[in-house]
Amino acid sequence: MKKLKMQKFIHNQKNMSKYFLLLMFAFAAMSCSKKVEVKGNFAGGSPLERIEFVEASGVATLPLVNMGVDAKGSFSGSFEAPKNGMYIMSYAGKTAMIYLKRGQELNISGQAANFPNQFTITGDAKNNNDFLLEVQKFIQNYASKINVGELVTKNEDAFLKDIERIKKDIEGNIDSSAKKTSADSEVVQFKKDELAASVLGLMNQYEVNHPQATQNPNYKVSKNFKDAEAKLDANSERMLKSQPIYRNYLLGKLSQEFQTFATANRKTGNEISSEVFSQFLDTKKDMSQITKDYLLAFVLSSGDIAPGMTKENSDKISKIIKEKIKDSEIKKDLERIQFVIAGPKVGDAISSAKLIKADGSDFKFGTGKPTLVMFYASWNPYIAEGTVPVLREVVNFYKSKMDFTFVNFDDTKDQFVKTSNAMLKGIPGNNVYGEGGMNSQIAKDLGIYGFKLPSFVVLDKDGKIASRFFYNLGDPEIVTVLDKLSGLKAPTVQPEAHLQNDLLAPQPAPQPQAAPTK
Repeated sequence: MKKLKMQKFIHNQKNMSKYFLLLMFAFAAMSCSKKVEVKGNFAGGSPLERIEFVEASGVATLPLVNMGVDAKGSFSGSFEAPKNGMYIMSYAGKTAMIYLKRGQELNISGQAANFPNQFTITGDAKNNNDFLLEVQKFIQNYASKINVGELVTKNEDAFLKDIERIKKDIEGNIDSSAKKTSADSEVVQFKKDELAASVLGLMNQYEVNHPQATQNPNYKVSKNFKDAEAKLDANSERMLKSQPIYRNYLLGKLSQEFQTFATANRKTGNEISSEVFSQFLDTKKDMSQITKDYLLAFVLSSGDIAPGMTKENSDKISKIIKEKIKDSEIKKDLERIQFVIAGPKVGDAISSAKLIKADGSDFKFGTGKPTLVMFYASWNPYIAEGTVPVLREVVNFYKSKMDFTFVNFDDTKDQFVKTSNAMLKGIPGNNVYGEGGMNSQIAKDLGIYGFKLPSFVVLDKDGKIASRFFYNLGDPEIVTVLDKLSGLKAPTVQPEAHLQNDLLAPQPAPQPQAAPTK
C-alpha cells in the first residue's frame, strides 16, 4: 500500500512538474509576444472607413495595420508592435493617442461621430490609458490659465519660479493620477519626460523671444537658467528616443544658427534641406551621433522624402541616409519610407507575389504587351465617381496596344469579386486579387499602404517597372509614358477633365513644425 501511495505521489509530482513547465512556457510566450490584438465597435461607423495604428515616437513611421469596419461598426485585427509606447490610432480621418504594450489585448468602443473626443478602452491597456486621460484633462484645464506671452516678458528669476511651479503642479497630478488608475511605471515616466520636454520648449521660447518682448536686445540667459535647463535635460537620450516634442525642442535651439549656416552655404540654390542640414550637423562636434541621426531623420521625413520627388533628389536622399545616418534602425526606417513614397525603381521586375483571379486561378504579369496596373480597394474614397470614369477613357484609348490589370486589396476574396464586378464592369482588363488585402505579399513588396490607393504604375512588355507610381491619371507624365510604350498619341486633356486625387503622405508622429526649412 505504501508503495502504491509513493508511486502515485511520484506520478502526481511528475504531472505537476510537466504542468508547471507548460505554464512557464506559456508565460514566456506571452511576455515575448510583440502582437497587439485589437477589437471593438464604433456605433454608427461606416464600412468605408478604415482603422490604422502608427507607432508615434519613430522618425519615419508607417501604418502597422489597416483594419476594416463592418456595417455594424465592428472591427478586429492584430499587428506587431515594435515597442511599448504611444501609438496613433486613426479612424475616419481623425486621430487619437493610445499607450500600448507588446502582447496586449484591448477593446475600443464608442460612437463613431464622437471619436476621438470620446471613446472607451478596456482590456489590458485600460489602466494606462485611463491614466493618460486623467492627466490630459488636468493639463488642458491647467494650460488654459497660463499666459505664455506674459511669461516671456517676466524677469528671469520670476520666469524660473513660474516654470518650477508649473512643473511641480503637473508632476503632482501625474503621480496622483498614476496611483488612482494603477498605471505602469513606464507610462508614468513617459508622461514626466513629455512634461520635461515641454518645459524645455517653453524655456527656449523665453530665451528666443524675451529680448524682443522686453526691448532688451542684449539679454543673455544666466547660469541659473542654464542649470535649470541641464536639470530638465538630464535624461536627454531617453527623451530623444521617445519624445518627438524633445527633438522639436532641439531643432528649435538650433534654428537660428542653422539659418545663418544655410544662408552662407547654399551654393547652387538647388540643395535640399537635409543636404544642407547634414553639412551643418558635421560642424557640431560636441553633439552625439544618435542625436544627429534623430534630427537629420526628422528633417528628411518631414520634408524631403515626399511624393513626386525627382530622381536627382531621391539619389541625394539615398546618399545622405547611407553616409550620414549611423543608427541601423533609423536607417532601416528611412530606407523603407523612401521606398514606399518613391516606389520600385524603373527597370526592376514587378513583384512575383501571388495574385488570383475570381475563379481562383493564379495570375502572373508579363503578357508581351505594355500594361497599366491599377491598385485599389472598394473603400477608397470617391474611386467610383472620380477614378473609374477617367480609367474607362484611358483604357478605351490605349486598349489596342496595351493590357490592363486591376489589383484589388479588399479584405476578402468575396468582397473583391463583388467590387470588381460592380465597379469595373465593362472595362477590359485582368481583375485580380492580392490575398490578404493590405496584408498581402504584393502590397508589402511594392510598399503599398492605404494612403497610396488608388495608384497606378506602368509595366513594359516584359513585366518590368516602366514608370514611377502615379496617383492621378491626368498627370502629364503618365500620359507621356503610355504614349511612348503604346506608340499612340493621346489627345490633349482639358484641365477640368483631369482626375483630382489627393495623395496623403504617411504620418509619423504628429510633431510641431519648428524644423529647419528650405
